[in-house]
Amino acid sequence: MSLKNFISTVWSETLYSQMDKKYIAVANCNREFEGDIKGRGDRVKICGVGDINIFDYTKNTDFDNAAQELSDSVKTLIIDQAKAFNFQIDDIERAQTNPKLMDAAVRNAASALANTADKYIFGLCNKAGSNIESTATVDNIISTLIDARTKLLKNNVCDPGEIVIEVSPEISNLILKSKINTSNEDTALETGCIGNIAGCKVFVSNNIVVENGVHKCIARSKRAIAFAEQLSEMDAYRPEKRFADAVKGLHLYGAEVIYPSEMVRLDLTLAA
Repeated sequence: MSLKNFISTVWSETLYSQMDKKYIAVANCNREFEGDIKGRGDRVKICGVGDINIFDYTKNTDFDNAAQELSDSVKTLIIDQAKAFNFQIDDIERAQTNPKLMDAAVRNAASALANTADKYIFGLCNKAGSNIESTATVDNIISTLIDARTKLLKNNVCDPGEIVIEVSPEISNLILKSKINTSNEDTALETGCIGNIAGCKVFVSNNIVVENGVHKCIARSKRAIAFAEQLSEMDAYRPEKRFADAVKGLHLYGAEVIYPSEMVRLDLTLAA
């Protein structure tokens, strides 16, 4: 690909598509609030509605109470992350190597952006509404994950299929060695998914926060964290002092824990 063949819209869509294929943490977020994000600092208002009162109904009888006034809550998702890339391919280098070098470079940029966004999401783990501490072993790892599942179900996450569990490679190693059947033969597994436990999909990511030997894994509903993004710029250009093609892009995004009660942090250490 050379600059004369570069169509910004098409390549932006290609980058988006490649990022979506690489996302793990972001893929498990609520993304319905993505809209017209134009710049860093933009705000997305997320409104929530309180509980609805339920009462007995008697035929041909007036209600005892007036219509309930709903309480609402508003949380603000701030687009406070701005990540950019800027790479070039020398004309001679491009001529002497695979002509699809630019395509590969864009795919690598997508992978790097996706990893950075995933790290940001996992960095919100301390906003979880509750946590479980455990020294993880092959013998107890499954029961620990099921305890997290139970916490979420008790907090009115009704469908275990809406619960995702995200773990580090070391913790996934214990899960697989526990010999529990996590296979999902009838369904193609999503990126990073190693199967399911008690109806909850389990994902493994190298971007899970690990601090002082504590693996901060997460169990959450798919609406617990809201995420919004915009690939606001993607331009091709010729550097003034180089014989090269260059591409630069700007990725804007933000995330917020909207339902902390639907998120459990698993502080797991590995047995010596």
